[in-house]
Amino acid sequence: MALLTDIRILDLSRVLAGPYCTMVLADYGADVIKVEEPGSGDGTRAWGPPWVGDQSAYFLAANRNKRSITVDLKTAEGQQIVHALAAQSDVVIENFKVGGAAKLGIDYPTLAAINPRLVYCSITGYGQSGPYQDRAGYDFIIQAQGGVMSITGPEQGEPYKVGVAIADITTGLFAATAILAALHERVQSGRGQAIDVALLDSQIAWLANVAQNYLATGEAPARYGNAHPSIVPYESFPTADGFVAVGIGTDAQYRKFCVATGRPELADDPRFATNQARVEHRRVLIPQLQAIFCTQPTAAWLELFNALGVPAGPINDVATALEDPHVQARGMVQEVAHPTAGRIKVLGPVAKFSRTPATVRMAPPPLGYHTEAVLRDLLGYDAARIAGLRQRSVI
Repeated sequence: MALLTDIRILDLSRVLAGPYCTMVLADYGADVIKVEEPGSGDGTRAWGPPWVGDQSAYFLAANRNKRSITVDLKTAEGQQIVHALAAQSDVVIENFKVGGAAKLGIDYPTLAAINPRLVYCSITGYGQSGPYQDRAGYDFIIQAQGGVMSITGPEQGEPYKVGVAIADITTGLFAATAILAALHERVQSGRGQAIDVALLDSQIAWLANVAQNYLATGEAPARYGNAHPSIVPYESFPTADGFVAVGIGTDAQYRKFCVATGRPELADDPRFATNQARVEHRRVLIPQLQAIFCTQPTAAWLELFNALGVPAGPINDVATALEDPHVQARGMVQEVAHPTAGRIKVLGPVAKFSRTPATVRMAPPPLGYHTEAVLRDLLGYDAARIAGLRQRSVI
């Protein structure tokens, strides 16, 4: 028994934020029906190389545990299919531009009239209101506009984006929690509601302490590279053969750190004895630490730090991170059978539940793989009707 086995989600979204949201909910057991355009499908299906069989790796990253059907939403018959499926669904999620769903007759007012218990989540770049509501939203632009690039990268030089589409990913997570909250409220009220989630809002929200620092002081945050604006030492250091990441969160940890580095006197120096003092004198302390770290290889430092309980870790590349024995033991890389590509590797669910585990049950589906089964089993369409829809390119 999974957490959300009684929840059906009609997924009209594409690319990353919406599909990532529904993938998380599908991992928890929801029946996610992904509606795609006939012939082409979700645009990320073409975002290769690399490819796994005939599927792009990008598409595989956000679409496991789903059923795929193809429906031309621009046709009256296609819209009727969505209406009929919405009547049997708990959640609809879409990421059309503002007003796009209304033009297709699949907006919240239309579908809520059919199913008042429907939770309807709209994901856009800038939300359903405000002066930018009609703009399209793209992760890179949102990262730039939302402030995160201004604090990412070296102190000198150009701002950097995060290496993954983090605005999309976090928007999907915000959307997933909002949907679960609305489903919980529905238990009491018996009614669904519309949810408006924007990439820019999400990006602003996860500025977190950096934004709060500005609100508290009125001072615009600076870039610190891998260093932390409020904690020292909390950054990467070059070693004799690479780099090591150190994250000292308390003064007690700092004292252990100084012992491990062979410089216990640095813990007694009043310029460095407290975190506040270390932040104020970081330009004096950090060069000394850099010189110390260069004397031994990364593995030697990690052995010392781990023995004393000093927070530190290697700076792994992606391959090393995925092959890490702890990552493997936690089930974060799993294999699943794919209808056309054989057994493929995918990332696993994050949350581990004691009674109702999240699972990887199905590989990301080929385009339209479940169309006939969904129309037959859920809507009662017979073979002749399905054949007619296919002949008219509705599906």
